[in-house]
Formats: sequence, C-alpha cells, structure tokens
Amino acid sequence: MSYLNLDKKKTAAIAKELNVLLADYHLYYQKLRNFHWNIVGSNFFELHVKFEEMYDDAKLKVDEIAERILTLRFQPTSNLSDYIKMSNLEESSENTKDVEMVKILLDDHGKLLKQMRKVVEKASGADDEGTIDMVGGFIGHIEKISWMLDAWLMKATDNHPEA
Repeated sequence: MSYLNLDKKKTAAIAKELNVLLADYHLYYQKLRNFHWNIVGSNFFELHVKFEEMYDDAKLKVDEIAERILTLRFQPTSNLSDYIKMSNLEESSENTKDVEMVKILLDDHGKLLKQMRKVVEKASGADDEGTIDMVGGFIGHIEKISWMLDAWLMKATDNHPEA
C-alpha cells in the first residue's frame, strides 16, 4: 500500500463500504434494466429513454467502484448472490407501474446516498481524497437525477417553495 501512502486498516474499512456500494449499484443497475424493459403506457417513450440513460451511467459506476477497491489493494465482491445479501436495495417486480417505478428509484437514491456518505466518512478519516473525489461526483449526479425524477412526479400546477 506504500504507493498510496494510506493506512491499510483504514483502507480496509473503506473497501468494505465500497463493496456494499458496489452491491447497491448492481441491484440498482438491474432494477433500471427491469424498468426499461417493462415500462408501458403513456409515459413509455420518456421513461424508456431515461431508464436506459440511467442504467448506462450505473454500469460505468459499477466499474469505477470495483476499480477503486482494487486500487486500494482489496478484492471487489463479484457474485450476484453476495450482492443480494449485502445490498441496501431490494429487487423489484417486472409488473411495476410507471409512477411506482419512479418512486422506487427515488427511494433507492436515498439508500445509495446514505451508503455513499458512509464511504466518504470512512475515506475522510483515512485522508483518501481519491475515493472522496470519486464518490463526491456520484453524490452530485444522484442528487440531480433525484431532483429530475421528483419534478417528473409533480403536478404541472405544483411549484417549488421559494427560497
């Protein structure tokens, strides 16, 4: 670990939390594929495209998380059965309706953000700016997508509260 100048015990704790985030992102990715494949109704065109955009992004993040774990000199979890056990997220039915899909994703975003903040907390305690930087970007992206999905759920007559 000398090339990173990080404490091995502290990076082990970071890798553990990153592996949970990796499991979360795998379930999130598959859920987005499920929703992309099974969306029907009047919102088909916009949500079909949005879910594809989101799963393409999630696929990249899965690789970045695994590679960060490797950079810290630990093994990324790579079995689906382990992901299901470790993840903070749950699988969704293929019979989910459009509005419910968006609500489920927003709930998952809250869980992803909570896990990301755990990673950042561990990384901060280890002076691991590389992990902090990577996950910080993930946080900003999930927050923006959450805002967009929340706005999609709003009625056209709704407004955001004034600052």
